[in-house]
Amino acid sequence: MALKVLLVEDDRDLRQTLRDALSVEGYEVVASGSSADASAVLRNTMASGSPLDLLVLDLGLPDGDGGDLLRSVRAQYALPILIISARHDDANKVALLDAGADDYLVKPFSISELLARMRVTLRHRGTVVLAPQTQYNCGALDIDLPKHTVFKAGEAVHLTPTEFKLLARLVRQAGQVVTHRQLLVDVWGAEHVDQTQYLRLYMGQLRAKLEPNPTEPALLLTEPGVGYRLAE
Repeated sequence: MALKVLLVEDDRDLRQTLRDALSVEGYEVVASGSSADASAVLRNTMASGSPLDLLVLDLGLPDGDGGDLLRSVRAQYALPILIISARHDDANKVALLDAGADDYLVKPFSISELLARMRVTLRHRGTVVLAPQTQYNCGALDIDLPKHTVFKAGEAVHLTPTEFKLLARLVRQAGQVVTHRQLLVDVWGAEHVDQTQYLRLYMGQLRAKLEPNPTEPALLLTEPGVGYRLAE
């Protein structure tokens, strides 16, 4: 099961970039742009049967300081917390670490450093982080998620951003069925959970680009009434 991360970042572009990068690495990401929204997500998610595993928290939020949210979270939950912030003075870092943050990462940072800090934070809390499947080779098809490349019989295949997100979600669980609901939530968002026509449309487009014979799929398989599976 994927580890669930709440990403709280007010910069929309950075939030989307980080969300996409973490999703490629196999994390299930819930993104929020404000303290109030993050607090609501925390209450609902932590009370559910699938609680959060990690909070990645920016400090400069539009409706309050992330430090206040940190203290509120720490008073209620034993949730690992990684601070990401452009504030680099040592006194601020020490104060937040003393307040309960597990680590503090100064912006700008690379995705690889963020991932490494997340792994360390989770490991210190006793959570084993397994390496996600990010490459796929089957027949004439070669996919490399970190490089964002797809080749069919040695020829580069151009995919739209949505097509790539859908394919990446299947790659990360190659050989396993991913339900319609999970695909819709992860690729389009929870507000589109009932719109299965999106899946049919984009799966048809992927098959047209990747299958040897799109009318008889051998790679992108349908599990009737359940979801889709990428053949191993």
